[in-house]
Amino acid sequence: MEKPLDLLLAGATGAVGSHVLAAALDDPRFAKVIAPTRRPLPSHAKLLNPVVDFTQLEASAEWWRVDAVICTLGSTIKAAGSRAAFVAVDRELPIQVARLARQAGATRFALNSSMGASLRGNFYLRTKAQAEAGIRAIGYPYYTIVRPSLIDAIREQSRPFEFAGVLVARMLKPLIPLRYRAVKPERIARALIDGALAEALGERIIESEQLQV
Repeated sequence: MEKPLDLLLAGATGAVGSHVLAAALDDPRFAKVIAPTRRPLPSHAKLLNPVVDFTQLEASAEWWRVDAVICTLGSTIKAAGSRAAFVAVDRELPIQVARLARQAGATRFALNSSMGASLRGNFYLRTKAQAEAGIRAIGYPYYTIVRPSLIDAIREQSRPFEFAGVLVARMLKPLIPLRYRAVKPERIARALIDGALAEALGERIIESEQLQV
C-alpha cells in the first residue's frame, strides 16, 4: 500500500465498531478515521467525528471522500422496534453509506454481516443477505464480508437473550463446533480492518469458523 488510507467507519459506538475504532486510530496504515455518530466521541488527533442524524445523511458532505469504508451497523428487531425499523438500520442504511462513499471515490468496503446470511433464510438472515447483495451491486473493487456467529460481548444496550446465549456459549465452548462458537468483537474488528486493507481485488467472505483461528 503506497500511502495510509482515509477510513470511514459506520457504527463506531457498537460492540464491534468500538473495537474497530480503537484499532484503526492506532494503526499507521490509516491516515484519518471518519466516524459519523449520533453523539460526540472522545477527541483524537486522527479522528473526524461528524455528529449526524442517520435518517437524513447529507450526500454532499466532504467527509464521504475516503479510500475505505467499514460498516458495523446493526440492531435487532426488538431493539429497532419493528421489522421495518430493523430493515432501515441493517439493510437500507449500510447500502446508503456504501453508495454515498462510492460516489465520492471510495474503492474498499468491509461489512459486518451474520453467519448464515442467505436469501433463503429467516427474516433476519434474509435482511443481512439483502444488505450484502445491495452493497455488492454498487461495485466496490475491494469488498469483504465478515459473517460472525454470536458476538461474545457485553453490550451497552441490553439484549437479554443474546447475553444468555453468550454465557452458555462460554461454558460449552469446547463442545461447540468452530462455526457456531461465539466470536470476540476484537477478532471481528481485526477481520474487518484486514478486509478494508486487502490487496487482492474482488470479493472476500470471512465465515465465522475463520474468526476462531
